[in-house]
Amino acid sequence: MDRSSPNLLSPRDAIVDALSRALVGCDNHDAELFNSAWAGEEVSFEILGGEKKVLPNLNTIRTHVLDRVGPMDTTHSISNIRVTAKDGADDTATITATSMAQHCPPGRGKEPDGPKYMVAGEYSADVVKMDGIWKLKKCALKVIWTQGDPSVMGGP
Repeated sequence: MDRSSPNLLSPRDAIVDALSRALVGCDNHDAELFNSAWAGEEVSFEILGGEKKVLPNLNTIRTHVLDRVGPMDTTHSISNIRVTAKDGADDTATITATSMAQHCPPGRGKEPDGPKYMVAGEYSADVVKMDGIWKLKKCALKVIWTQGDPSVMGGP
């Protein structure tokens, strides 16, 4: 089965799957799965932490998320998922979900005392249905708290 076409999911789960594909694609450093989550090049991802960081298109998102975080030992988990679709709008919806993401340098995730960085927050996303598959159009992560060694994330 093509992992990017969730044909066996309920309508609600198919909407949530857009965010799940992005997160699992990142955790597994799987560019095909990660890309399948996004509605083309004209998308955006915002990280709302201490400073607002806007990634204005898919190429930039891949560079700053998939290429940087993908090689790490990571787990991105979501819960408290809410899906909202407006009456009569069968091709747009919104998702909110709380999240916990553990980040470790590549190959060091199993070290009990190795460097780790946990980020807890809330995702919100606008999703659109394209060719029968739900995809992220605009996604934001509001960071609520962090714990651990921020240098694990690398870069400025």
